[in-house]
Amino acid sequence: MKAEFDTFDLLFVNARFSLPTLFERVTDAIYDEMFNLNARGPFVAVQKLTPLINRGGAVVLTTSVSNVKGMLAKPALRNFAQVLAVEFLPQEIRVNAVSPGPIDTGIREGVHTQHHPDEALRNLEGNIKAALFLAFDATFTTGLEISVDGSWSQL
Repeated sequence: MKAEFDTFDLLFVNARFSLPTLFERVTDAIYDEMFNLNARGPFVAVQKLTPLINRGGAVVLTTSVSNVKGMLAKPALRNFAQVLAVEFLPQEIRVNAVSPGPIDTGIREGVHTQHHPDEALRNLEGNIKAALFLAFDATFTTGLEISVDGSWSQL
């Protein structure tokens, strides 16, 4: 990345992997794969790329409504954002998170949108706007997670 860009203003980190399976069926290998992609991957990306972020820049992490129910690694990202928000204060780098609700990515086609087919598109647009807000407009906001999920996390 350094070869192509000397510095940049925004690091947007988005990783997602999950298997719709019950807790008792999660093997060590499945757990390791989910945690490595959803928590360790973003950790390494931020650690390696933060030195290239300009003063006043931002890191935006993608968490999930599964923070509340189900997934183990995404809540780690929420905490990661809060810890880094404090740690990066001296560099004036803000760290926030966007927690999307259902977005039809094709991985689990139609699962979340069978009753409201336009919901996934609305949520995608909402998440893009939230990420851009946190990245460029919310210049005095750090350590925040915005849920853009149409109240899914409250159900």
